[in-house]
Amino acid sequence: MNSLVINKLLFVSFLCFICWIIYLANTGGHSLFFTMVRSFPYGDKVGHFGLFGMLTLLANMATKNAMFTLANMRCLWASAVIVVLVTLEELSQHFLSHRNLDLYDWLADMAGISCFSLLNLYVANKFRCGKDVNPTKLNRE
Repeated sequence: MNSLVINKLLFVSFLCFICWIIYLANTGGHSLFFTMVRSFPYGDKVGHFGLFGMLTLLANMATKNAMFTLANMRCLWASAVIVVLVTLEELSQHFLSHRNLDLYDWLADMAGISCFSLLNLYVANKFRCGKDVNPTKLNRE
């Protein structure tokens, strides 16, 4: 199996895990994961940072760092899609009885997405993975 197939499988597996976590939270379910997160200060925020950051990293790897240009800035497609989906998911919590809309959760999500996107760009540039991963380079292919 080549690395791209492995990256896609890792991404899909992790996405399924996050969907399961969101389902449990939305339905008031319980899991060992929630107990563990509540056991240390700011565990919820660290969880948001790590989960959505890792999802972003895996998505960018699975899409071979596909990029687009927006306002003279190169952006990773997968990161942009995840920002939109995570924002919609956080906003949807306003309408669920077991959840509450929390700006700090969303900020932790965005910090994770941003940090892991930068990590992805660093690693991709270091090892020359994907095409034109330098966000400051505006050459259009």
